[in-house]
Amino acid sequence: MPNIARLSTADADFAARLDALLAWESVSDRSVQRTVDDIIDAVRSRGDAALIELTARFDRWQPASAAALAIPGARLAQAAETIPLAQRDALAAAAERIRAYAAHQKLQDWSYHEPDGTLLGQKVTPLDRVGLYVPGGKAAYPSSVLMNAIPAKVAGVPELVMVVPTPDGELNELVLAAAHIAGVDKTFAIGGAQAVAALAYGTEHVPACDKIVGPGNIYVATAKRAVFGQVGIDMVAGPSEILILCDGDTDPDWIAMDLFSQAEHDEDAQSILVAWDADYLDRVAASIDKLLPTLERRDIIATALQDRGALVLARDMDDAADVANRIAPEHLELSVADPQALAGKIRNAGAIFMGRHTAEALGDYCAGPNHVLPTSGTARFSSPLGVYDFQKRSSLIMASPAGAAALARTASVLARGEGLTAHARSAEYRGE
Repeated sequence: MPNIARLSTADADFAARLDALLAWESVSDRSVQRTVDDIIDAVRSRGDAALIELTARFDRWQPASAAALAIPGARLAQAAETIPLAQRDALAAAAERIRAYAAHQKLQDWSYHEPDGTLLGQKVTPLDRVGLYVPGGKAAYPSSVLMNAIPAKVAGVPELVMVVPTPDGELNELVLAAAHIAGVDKTFAIGGAQAVAALAYGTEHVPACDKIVGPGNIYVATAKRAVFGQVGIDMVAGPSEILILCDGDTDPDWIAMDLFSQAEHDEDAQSILVAWDADYLDRVAASIDKLLPTLERRDIIATALQDRGALVLARDMDDAADVANRIAPEHLELSVADPQALAGKIRNAGAIFMGRHTAEALGDYCAGPNHVLPTSGTARFSSPLGVYDFQKRSSLIMASPAGAAALARTASVLARGEGLTAHARSAEYRGE
């Protein structure tokens, strides 16, 4: 059984121990960076030819041509028709909920007139083309397809380009079906840093995009960081994480399984429980020992809990909320009697799951809000992926003659104060 860390906010070294537990270095080492740089250079200089070579090297199959990297829309539709009915219905139900939630996020144009007739406002426009990276190595994630593609389509993005690695040339039917249901426009069987480079700079067959979204391994994350500026990106994500605040009245088996649900992602995932009842922490620890042997991914979970997990004793609920705000978790469960009151004390969290019956796993698949969330404490300044990430805003300014004259006086004084005479005279011409 994992030797999960036990911390107490009353301990003098609590802050230091918590910081050590949370520490995560997502920056690539030099060898990864060199590899990624070489791959990006190859794709920029040799386009499709580089993609063919890199696919043979990393995914272990040889495309006959660059055209063979494209997965036709008919193939996506076929997957949606042939997967088991229960899976198709689940994808459709999840898509409907994600789409309904996303519809509430859509930004709209707005404007207003000042008394002198000057118009000020904002124009909202969808991005022209977005690239979606979908992992396809150790596991496939159709849920990520839905979560990334549907908000883009709700935003009005006319062209959504999906890339997915196909190790040994094998396609994942659930991923293809999810792409069809979500409205993906073009799909390519490429992955890794080469796929990111193709989406950023374009090749003969892969169109260059305005933004790249979607999770991936360290090579994908490093490539996304490298091309940022040429294109937009959603984020450079770290390992998955969950923080649970519990008052001690939730079934400890439920809480143990919620901790497992994140720990099973990989050995670097983080699962932390904070309670203000020491006996309850012992009960959850007992549930961990009892339930862990029943899980298929128990070895991964055990490593994650031992290396990065913790059971934390807080003084009271307010103290626990302070810990949550310090951690700024990706997923935060409030398993308490009055979760809405406690939510009012939370400032930093990617997604807040309120109440004893709201398992974080519901948010991963079908609750509606996006599961692409800020990790590694970045919820202090970042938000979940949403429709607004696929829309850009343009300011609108239309000065009336009277408004131009009034504004020119202010602009002239400030421009001359900055030594920018042409700015001043340009404004003054309109004020004469």
